[in-house]
Amino acid sequence: MRKQLLLVLLTLGLWIGLTETQTTYAQFGGPPGGGPGGFNNQDNGRKKAEFTGVTDDAPKGNGKIAGILVDSTSGKPVEFATIALMNVKTNKPIDGTTSDAKGSFSLSKLAPGEYRLQYSFIGYKTRDSKPFTVVKGTDLNLGSIKLPADIRMLGEVVVTGNAALIEEKVDRLVFNADKDITAKGGDASDVLKRVPMLSVDLDGNVSLRGSSNIRVLINNKPSTIVAANVADALKQLPADMIKSVEVITSPSAKYDAEGAAGIINIITKKNTLHGLTLNVDAGAGLRASNLGLNGSYRQGKLGITLGGFGRAMYNRASSTLDQTTLSGGQSIRTSQAGTAFDKPIFGQYTLGFDYDLAKNQSLSANVRYGTRNFIQQQQQLTSTFANEALVNMTNRDVNRKDLSNSVDMNLDYVRTFKPQQEWSISTQYSRTGLTNNYFADLLNNSTGILTGRQQNLNNNTNQEVTFQSDYQTPVRKNQLLEFGGKAIMRQVDSRYQYLVGGSSGELSLDPTNPAGSLKYSQNIAAGYISYTYVTPSKYTFKVGTRYEHTGITATANENTPLNIPAYSNLVPSINVSKGLKGGSTLKAAYNRRIQRPGLQQLNPNVNTANPLMIMTGNPNLSPELTDNVELSLSSTIKKTYLNAAVFGRLTNNAISQVRIPGDTLLGFAKGSIITTFQNLGVQRTFGANVFFNTNLTSKWSLNGGVDGYYMYMQGTTAGVDGKSVTISNSGISIGGRLMSQLQLNKGWSAQVFSFFRGPNPQLQGTMGSFYMYSLGVRKDLASKRGSIGLAAENFVGNGVTMRTTLNSPLLSQVNVNHLYNSNLKVTFTYRIGKMTFEENRRKSRSVSNDDVKGGEGGEGGGQPQQAAPAGGRPR
Repeated sequence: MRKQLLLVLLTLGLWIGLTETQTTYAQFGGPPGGGPGGFNNQDNGRKKAEFTGVTDDAPKGNGKIAGILVDSTSGKPVEFATIALMNVKTNKPIDGTTSDAKGSFSLSKLAPGEYRLQYSFIGYKTRDSKPFTVVKGTDLNLGSIKLPADIRMLGEVVVTGNAALIEEKVDRLVFNADKDITAKGGDASDVLKRVPMLSVDLDGNVSLRGSSNIRVLINNKPSTIVAANVADALKQLPADMIKSVEVITSPSAKYDAEGAAGIINIITKKNTLHGLTLNVDAGAGLRASNLGLNGSYRQGKLGITLGGFGRAMYNRASSTLDQTTLSGGQSIRTSQAGTAFDKPIFGQYTLGFDYDLAKNQSLSANVRYGTRNFIQQQQQLTSTFANEALVNMTNRDVNRKDLSNSVDMNLDYVRTFKPQQEWSISTQYSRTGLTNNYFADLLNNSTGILTGRQQNLNNNTNQEVTFQSDYQTPVRKNQLLEFGGKAIMRQVDSRYQYLVGGSSGELSLDPTNPAGSLKYSQNIAAGYISYTYVTPSKYTFKVGTRYEHTGITATANENTPLNIPAYSNLVPSINVSKGLKGGSTLKAAYNRRIQRPGLQQLNPNVNTANPLMIMTGNPNLSPELTDNVELSLSSTIKKTYLNAAVFGRLTNNAISQVRIPGDTLLGFAKGSIITTFQNLGVQRTFGANVFFNTNLTSKWSLNGGVDGYYMYMQGTTAGVDGKSVTISNSGISIGGRLMSQLQLNKGWSAQVFSFFRGPNPQLQGTMGSFYMYSLGVRKDLASKRGSIGLAAENFVGNGVTMRTTLNSPLLSQVNVNHLYNSNLKVTFTYRIGKMTFEENRRKSRSVSNDDVKGGEGGEGGGQPQQAAPAGGRPR
C-alpha cells in the first residue's frame, strides 16, 4: 500500500510538471518564471497587447500618471493587476500596464485627452476611476486605490464597519481575535469561548453545535499533542499569538474526511515585519501566570522566527457524588465527597524559517516542541451502603501525574505559476510521549493511618508521518479546479501495569490486574477532487468528493491480534452560495464525514484513580458516519451584521460513552460505575443559531448570539436480567454569548464578555449547565509599542457549579462539581526592535490532518475527583 501510494504521488508530481510546460501561452500569458503572467520585462509591448488589447502604437505625449493598488480590506498591495487607459469618448483602451510586486503602476508618454483608468484582477471587482484630463506636462499621482473583493469569485462577505471581527466565506466563518482584551494573558481556550457556534466547558473541552466530534488544527496543521488531549493542547497555545479562528462547518473535499461536526482551524500571528524584533508578553493572576518571548529576523528572502511560552496555573475544585447500582438483586448506594488541587504547567517552543527560492517558489520549515506537566492532588471520602445500611467507609489521597512532550516538524514547498494556480508538497513528522500515572494512599477513616497503596503506570507514544501533494488551477475566469493525494502512517504504543502494597508502603505487581499493552498501526491513503464554479448570476458552487482507504493492524498484550478489518469511504461535499441584493448571502451545504476512534476510546488501560468512577477504552471500536446539511443567511442592515443558520446531523454507528455497573468478579469496588465507549445505534441533531454584530457608535461595538439544538440518541446497555436492552434519550440545549468593546480616548479600551450553556442531553442522562463572564480594560503605551491591561473573570460569588445526572436500568448518578475559578489578572506586552513593513510574502502550504475522533469531554462534565483516561489518540 505504501509503495503504491508513493508511486501515485510521484506520478502526480511528474504529471503536474509536464502539464505546466505544455500549457498554452495564449491562456496563461507565457511560460512561468518571466514575471507577472509569465512575461519578462523585455516583453512590455506584448504584455500590453495581451492584458489590455492595445499595442505601443498608442498616441504619444509627455503626460504621466501613477498610483498604488491595495486590497480594500487588508490594505496589502495587489500585485500584477491590469490597469487599462480608456478613452472617455470611444470607451476603448488605448494604453495599459500591470502593477508590480508592491502594487505600484505608472503610465508615461500620454497624449493630451480625456481618459479614465480601469483596474481589474482575478478575485477583485473591476473598478473604473473618475474621468481626468491630460494636458502637456501633466504628472498625476492618484495615491492608493482600493480594490474590493469580488463576491462572485471569493464567495465571501466581509462585515461592514467591523472587518476585524467576523468574515463569512462559502464554507466557513472566520473570527478575528486580535482585539480581544479579556482573553489576553490566557490561552487558546479563552479565545474559543468568544467564537460563534463554539462551546468550551469548565475543563476546556470544545464542542461545535453541541458535538465534540470536531477536528482542531493549528495553522492548518495537526499535532499528536492535540490528538492526545485537545483541552490540554489548547492550554499550551497563548491567546496573544492567535490571529483568527476559522469554524469550518461544511469542509470541502480537500480536507480529511473526519470531524463529524466540522473543523476548527486556529491561525496564529505571522510576523510580516522586516528587520529584527522581540515581543514580550507577560501576565500574573490569582489562578494563572504566563510569560512569552517571541523574536523574528527577516532580511531579503529569508525569515527566521524563534519563540517560547510558558503558563503556570493553580486552581482548586470540590465535588459530591451520589450513585446507586443494582448488582445481584442488591441495591448498592455510594456517596463521595472529593476535593482537588490542580497545578498544571504548560510550555511551547517554536523555531521556523521560510525562504523564497525564486519569485514563484518558496520553502518553509517549522519545529515545535510542547510540554505539559499536569499534577493534581485529590482527596476522596467515600461511604458505601447496601440496602441503606452502612457497610464501608474509605479515605484515599491520590496524586495524579499527566505528563507529555510533543515534537512536530514540517517541511513545505510551494510553486506558484500564476494567481490561483499553484502546486505544493507538504511533509510532517509528529511524535508525542505521554505518561498518565496515579498513586493512591489508602487511609484508615478514623485514625488516618496508612493501610495500603495502589499505583497505575501508563506510558504511551503516538507517532505519525504524512506526505501530501495538492494542485489547483483556474479554469477560465470563473472556475477553479483542485485535486491532490495524501498518505498518513500512524503508530501508537500504550503499555500499562498495576502495583499494590500494604501498610509498609512496598509495592508489587497486582495479581488481580495483570499488565497489558496495545500496539495500533493505522495507514490511510486518500485522494480528492474539488471544483468551484461561479455563475454570472452570483451563484457559487463548490462540489467535490474524497476517497479514503484505511488499513489497521492492532495487537493487544504483545501477541494477541485484534481483528479490525480495513475499510474504504467515499465522502462527497456540496457547498452553494448565492449573493442577494443589498449584500446578503444565502448558503446551503451537504457533506458526509467519518469519525475514527481515538486512543482515548481505544486504550484498554483500566484507570481506577477514583474507584467509583472507573474509565477504560474499547480497542474494537469501528468508525462512525455522519451526514450533515446546513442552510444559512447573512445580511448587513445599516450598521448591524446578522447571520442565521439551521442545520441537521444524522450519525450511524455513533461512538458514545456508556456507563455500566462495576463487576465485582473483576475486582472492582461494589457500587462502582465503569465508563467505556461503544458503537451505538443512531444520533440525530437538529438546531439553529443566530449571530449579530453592530456598531452602536464609531468606538462602541456589540456582538453576540443564541444557539440551540434538539438531540435524539438511541443505543443499548445492560438490563436487569443481564440481557441488553435498547435505551434512548432526547433533549434540547440552548446557549448564548454577549460581548461589547469600547474604544476610549488616550489609548484606553474596555471589553465585557459573558457566556451561558444550558443542560446538555446524553444517552444516559443530562450534563449540567454552566456559565462564565469577564471584564477587562487596557491602556496602550506610547507609540503603541506595548500595552498594560487588567481583567477579572467570574468575580461575583464563589465560582461555578455544574450538576450532571445519569440514569439507566442498572444505575443512577448525581454528580455536582464546584470550580473556584474567580480570577484577577494583570497583563503586559512590549515590542522591541526596528520594524518596517515589507511586501506581502507568498503564503505556504502545509500538512492538514483532521481525521480522528477526540474524547467526548463534553459528556464528562468536568469532574475534579476523576482521573482522566491515559494515553493519546491515534491519528
